[in-house]
Amino acid sequence: MSSDLYSGRVLELASQIPHIGILAAPEGRARKVSRLCGSDVSVDIVMTDQIVTDFAIEPKACALGQASASILARNIIGVGRDEIAHARDSLRAMLKDGGAAPSGRFWELRYLAAVADYPPRHTSVMLAFDAALEAVDQALAGKRKISLHN
Repeated sequence: MSSDLYSGRVLELASQIPHIGILAAPEGRARKVSRLCGSDVSVDIVMTDQIVTDFAIEPKACALGQASASILARNIIGVGRDEIAHARDSLRAMLKDGGAAPSGRFWELRYLAAVADYPPRHTSVMLAFDAALEAVDQALAGKRKISLHN
């Protein structure tokens, strides 16, 4: 495999993941697993005014999946659903369609551009963002149910 795939920055990100663990009372929780490689990522989310205000992650993935999880964890606090979805969609386009690297607060995903040449690794890199978006959707759905009953 290419040395660019496991660059120094990718390995550094993979080894320094903030917000590891679980939340005591998450409003959204999601787990995504790659059937191909066995990578497993769980995400807990708390939102206030449609913005992520608390977050925890449990990544059990290869260095590439952990690097992606690290980038998510470093930047998700203070973000709304649309920004997470945009980052996830940009990451997918970069990996599968040769699209531009994500920009904005998730710009460091560019360090994973070499993964595009290794389709079996795409799912592992996407897991954290897919789980985060599902957890956010759960949190927002729960808040809509609460507001409908009040």
